[in-house]
Amino acid sequence: MAFCFSKGFAIYLNTKPTAHMIAETDRVTTLIDQSKYISRDLSWLKFNNRVLDQAKHLDRTLLERLKFLAITSSNLDEFFMIRVGSLYNYLDYGKERTDYSGLREIPYKRKLFQEAHKFYSDQTEYYEHKLKPLFKESGFCIGRIEDLKEQELSKVKDYFKKTIFPMLTPMVYDSYHTFPVLMNQILIFGVVTQNKLEDKSQKKLSFIQIPQNLPRFFEIERDEHIIFMPIEDIIKNYIHKLFRNVDIISINLFRLTRNGDFTLEESDDIDANFLEELKKKLRTRKTGRVVRVEMDESPNKWLKKILKDRWELDEDNFFYVSGDNMFDYTRFWSIIGNPNLKGLLPRQRSQVNAITYPDDDSMNIFEVLKKKDILLHHPYNTMEPLLDLIEKSAEDPKVLSIKLTIYRLARNSRITTALHKAVENGKHVSVLFEVKARFDEENNLREAKMLEEAGCFVIYGVSHVKTHTKLLLIVRKEGEKVTRYVHMSSGNYNETTAKLYTDLGLLTTNELYAHDVSEFFNAITGHSEPRIYQNLITAPKDMRRQLIELIRNEAENARKGLVSGIVIKINSLQDKETINELYEASQAGVPIKLVVRGICCLRPGRKDLSENVEVISIVGNYLEHSRIYYFHNEGDPKVYCGSADVMVRSFDRRIESLFLILDPTLKKQCINILHYNMRDNVNTYIMNEDGSYSIKTEAGVEPFNIHNEFYNVKLEEVERIKMFW
Repeated sequence: MAFCFSKGFAIYLNTKPTAHMIAETDRVTTLIDQSKYISRDLSWLKFNNRVLDQAKHLDRTLLERLKFLAITSSNLDEFFMIRVGSLYNYLDYGKERTDYSGLREIPYKRKLFQEAHKFYSDQTEYYEHKLKPLFKESGFCIGRIEDLKEQELSKVKDYFKKTIFPMLTPMVYDSYHTFPVLMNQILIFGVVTQNKLEDKSQKKLSFIQIPQNLPRFFEIERDEHIIFMPIEDIIKNYIHKLFRNVDIISINLFRLTRNGDFTLEESDDIDANFLEELKKKLRTRKTGRVVRVEMDESPNKWLKKILKDRWELDEDNFFYVSGDNMFDYTRFWSIIGNPNLKGLLPRQRSQVNAITYPDDDSMNIFEVLKKKDILLHHPYNTMEPLLDLIEKSAEDPKVLSIKLTIYRLARNSRITTALHKAVENGKHVSVLFEVKARFDEENNLREAKMLEEAGCFVIYGVSHVKTHTKLLLIVRKEGEKVTRYVHMSSGNYNETTAKLYTDLGLLTTNELYAHDVSEFFNAITGHSEPRIYQNLITAPKDMRRQLIELIRNEAENARKGLVSGIVIKINSLQDKETINELYEASQAGVPIKLVVRGICCLRPGRKDLSENVEVISIVGNYLEHSRIYYFHNEGDPKVYCGSADVMVRSFDRRIESLFLILDPTLKKQCINILHYNMRDNVNTYIMNEDGSYSIKTEAGVEPFNIHNEFYNVKLEEVERIKMFW
């Protein structure tokens, strides 16, 4: 199906659908409706709609709303790079693929692009008609060359001449010049020119890529206002200076999204060749298969045909941007972070200590953890106890060794600084760095190399699987005994995201945990099979099997007439085997409550399949990232936290861990978190049987926003919490 656009909104080219088109649409709709499962990718697009919904909240400041708009744009880029890129891996190599919805490759591609175009149009419409009109009253605007005063225009001209012009490189494509490498996700001008003295049919095409290190806006202060001039508008206004003695026929701006989905070849040996292979894969991400072209509306037909033929594209791949709109809303991060606009952002609430953390700040972190376990609930609880533990361990002469896994790090990380100090102080430091962490590969490689050069024992991932688990083990000699300090978490060792993501991390000296984590590191750093873990469930070894056993236990209890129940809070639910077990448990009478932030392939509330399953999604100021698994277990609940979602990749292609909560108070804390999630009526969406989502509404009920309420949780309240069912 071809699309055309007007003012950025998608409409079908055929105003009168043919009988064949109607029949095809009906067939696709029927297949999707009949499937027991929701399409992973269509479910993901529904999630991004919920994120876009956050930009529509009138109680948020304008910059907050722009933040969510920027997030939707970043999300959509990743969606095309990874999910659509993966689909093209099948299409381009003639491999068969059937989606969860029952659709084969070609009809599925059409459906996916149809929904993506609809989202793109909704996103554009809301920006143009609802957000952009608010800029002026907030003290800034997106400038246009024709609206600048003479003095302002002089500044722009000077900036172009001295800064921009020397950086631009026109690259001609004709019979004498090969097609240039056009980079992923940067703005590119396609300029069609003609020599004044030559035949008019002899056109030439040149490309100008806007350098990534140029700011996306040039700022001009006018009285109390800031004018943000898009860099591409400045270049377009003066682009003729790059094409002297030729006629410019057309100037079109476009932006490519390339396939970024790749998997590393399986290898038993992790050596220098592995790192070189990874670097090659990173380079292909920049020049991989084009899956989307965002382009000026009404582009030059000759230019567009060259792009379509060059990259084997059809009309679905083109997303058009109207003249008054802008490419790539991620650019708004530079406005959101502008120091002159700080007053338009809400004040961040101060983080609080964990509910079981002692009020006496003078207590040494080692002494605190020998007395009690601490469950950190980020971002409400500060990450300082964990950072304090690592930093003190680096300096403490009693600490013998530090071992941890790293998936994503903050820039200028305090943790890597502490690890450097630990090595300098003669401690043994082992770090399992996941260098395949998507989009953080280059940063992780750099950090890992620095630690290795400092003397750390660095492991660059484990064979063909990703290490996604978050574990820390510190060994300390205390008199005649050795105490092991453990941290297990759902979130990364990242000080920045700990203020933005909801995560759970357990700090403990419990030897039952220490035994399991020691076994884990011995298996990872050496070549041994771990003994049976007492309180860890790990992947890819047997996480799916053990979770299924826990689900089946609830189903069996229900069949016996016993009280049963399952509550699971995760980011994504996609593994068919586990979904089928949840269906079976539902049919056995088990009440099941699921809190799934993003992708959910389970279809809730379907008669004779999932009538006892409720699914909600919470999307708000913080990114919900914590995972909690609750199984009623005849009134003696088993509660697990950890790094794993219910996904094929988590169970089969990642090193993951879930840890059983042993401390009775901390178990109640987790149950309280789940209860709060069920109570929320501000950030909650209810998933319907057809895969759509409805905003949760409760008439006459006071607003309950968990992203505010968790700052106020007290130990007394947690101690009073009752189990589900």
